[in-house]
Amino acid sequence: METLLVEREAGIVTVTMNRPHKKNAANGLMFEELLEIFREVERNPDDRCMVLTGAGGDFCTGADLSDASGPAMDLSQPGIVRMRRLGEVAMALHQITKPTIARVDGLAVGAGLSMAIGCDLIIASDRARFSMIFARRGLSPDMGASWLLPRQVGMATAKELILLGDIIDAPTALSKGLVNRVVPLDELDGVIAEVAARLGSGPTIALSLAKTLLNNAFATSMSQALEDEGRAQSINFESEDTAEAIGAFLSKRSPNFKGR
Repeated sequence: METLLVEREAGIVTVTMNRPHKKNAANGLMFEELLEIFREVERNPDDRCMVLTGAGGDFCTGADLSDASGPAMDLSQPGIVRMRRLGEVAMALHQITKPTIARVDGLAVGAGLSMAIGCDLIIASDRARFSMIFARRGLSPDMGASWLLPRQVGMATAKELILLGDIIDAPTALSKGLVNRVVPLDELDGVIAEVAARLGSGPTIALSLAKTLLNNAFATSMSQALEDEGRAQSINFESEDTAEAIGAFLSKRSPNFKGR
């Protein structure tokens, strides 16, 4: 891939947006390659956890508004068609049933922040900065931010972040519930490796079912949630990993999950 670095080790796939000279602003090609890799991670049984990050000290500063092939400037297609292409990228990230982590250093703004909150966890360095910068560009939010952000931080805070478009620092993001953890930069990779290893060695089927239940939580009733939970548990009871977990508990040892 031209705009992404993809590394795999022990079930962890690390996807690095690699346009540091542009603070990893995503051009048309990067969006195409992100769509490809997100779908690949979902299909690949050996990928059990994905880490999404950026090269050169920044996460992603959103769409590259100077790129003629990007969703903002590609005049060969109507705007709604271009934005639907962008929506496919956001949906492909959302539809990854395996745990996903956004490793954020430096700037995560605009569509970059939309992708970060599209991951299950956000772990940030203490020098990270965040903004739903769309309003400053005369734009409204995209890549699922209008759906994701209220679920992440609540409606009042989501409106504040989107309508004002302020850039906030990592401690402020943590206080608003935008990120899960803030750690010193020199500890960031170690913390990411630890969390990713825990998720990647976990019971893959159970974690994927848990993600689905949580993603549906605000769009279902209690009775439907109970039915969905029962259906999920019935699937777990038939998996090798649940049998392993029960056996390990009874034997007073740590389980060795295989993702089956």
